[in-house]
Amino acid sequence: MANKGPSFGLSRQVQDKIDSKYDPELEQILVEWISRQCGSGVGRPESGKTGFQAWLKDGCVLSELINSLFAGEKPVKKIQSSSMAFKQMEQISQFLSAAEKYGVTKTDMFQTVDLWEGKDLAAVQRTLSALGSLAITKDEGTYNGDPNWFFKKAQENKRDFSDEQIKAGKNVIGLQMGSNKGASQEGMSYGRPRQIL
Repeated sequence: MANKGPSFGLSRQVQDKIDSKYDPELEQILVEWISRQCGSGVGRPESGKTGFQAWLKDGCVLSELINSLFAGEKPVKKIQSSSMAFKQMEQISQFLSAAEKYGVTKTDMFQTVDLWEGKDLAAVQRTLSALGSLAITKDEGTYNGDPNWFFKKAQENKRDFSDEQIKAGKNVIGLQMGSNKGASQEGMSYGRPRQIL
């Protein structure tokens, strides 16, 4: 973390809860996928959260990854490693905008500081998982990796019904509405009738 001391109290509890969402098994899958997708030029990180963060922190590996998923024109034009913080953050921002253009939803995206300062690496994992799932779903031939690593997103399954089928469906009582069979009070008794003297 950048120039921040240890947190205490509620801040510490919140950070511990965020840190507990990080998945070491998913880290291994993501590292393997990124290495296959980008080639040996990106290398491999040390195992663990800090190694994973240090590997992705400058944004170059992420930019290589998103460029490898585009068949035509590459979204990140200039990929250069830099030791300056604002350059690294700018590279991460370029990855995020390219990932959004690729189809990753805003809710699946991490913030630049989540990666750069190591605040929420689980969010980084979620973004990369969503990107992998999208690459499998699109099936454009650019995905290099095991298709079982990520789930395939649901596709639209449009149905066309004829007017006759729609009319027939209106006569059916859905199970959510209950049933009209057996709904009478016949034979019900509530004990002895009231005695009027």
